[in-house]
Amino acid sequence: MRAGRASRTAEQNALFRALETARPARERVCDDPFARHFLGWPFTLVMWASTIPGAAALIRSYIDGRWPGVRTSVIARTRLIDDLIPPALEKNIEQLVILGAGFDSRAYRMPRLAAIEIFEVDHPNTQAAKRRTLSRVLPSPPPNVRFVAVDFKRDSLAEAMRVAGYRTSTSTLLVWEGVTNYLSAEAVDATLRWCAGASPGSLLLFTYVHRDVLTRPDTFVGARNLFTSLEKAGERLTFGLDPNEVPRYLDERGLTLQLDIGAAEYRARYFGDAARNMRGHEFYRVVLASISRRTAC
Repeated sequence: MRAGRASRTAEQNALFRALETARPARERVCDDPFARHFLGWPFTLVMWASTIPGAAALIRSYIDGRWPGVRTSVIARTRLIDDLIPPALEKNIEQLVILGAGFDSRAYRMPRLAAIEIFEVDHPNTQAAKRRTLSRVLPSPPPNVRFVAVDFKRDSLAEAMRVAGYRTSTSTLLVWEGVTNYLSAEAVDATLRWCAGASPGSLLLFTYVHRDVLTRPDTFVGARNLFTSLEKAGERLTFGLDPNEVPRYLDERGLTLQLDIGAAEYRARYFGDAARNMRGHEFYRVVLASISRRTAC
């Protein structure tokens, strides 16, 4: 992320969700009516162009050719996490923590979340941009949402959350999407250990990338192009895990693995037969874990 501005990847992901939401209801994989409001003028122009008959398919095709698999992975990942949240809420969840919230709009588009306390945690620059947009789009701020400005690389998450009123004694769902791959191993470790300090039985949804993409990017379709684009945006991948080591890695931090699913799998779940022709971004994965024992925050 470049100093003084919101995350470029957060805006790009919002563009992908906005383009998908603009498709006919029977065809779309995810539905995010807020996504288009988070776009700056270049991407707003892309959205405008997509309304021209036949242009939307060309735009999607261009994106998929330039950055193979990224758009479809983001869309399917959004839907997967959307689908995993309602069953989690059945476990008497009273708090939702969205770490690295970016332009996530679940607090505003999922009615079931209105009944629980929500903490949106993110870098101050991205959060400020999001709050400006929400002030224009929403008639009034939702009373159940608290914004917590944190730079994961420098600030104390535990202290910021304590001040914000987060309760470790309350059953919690934590969502950490699209962040770990931009942090150091130490920052990821510290954040996961903080998550494990939640009430036992709480749940954590987070994403990570396969470690091999960091050292052998050519083994993954489109990874080189993605790296080039990230560098131009002032962002790069810095952390990954070996899926075979994830169960032990989590257990050492007080977490128990429930689900670990890769982009190829969740694309197949939501795109069906069309997923057979989708390539790229297979290194991206989604994990569901439970807090198995209380650890020090």
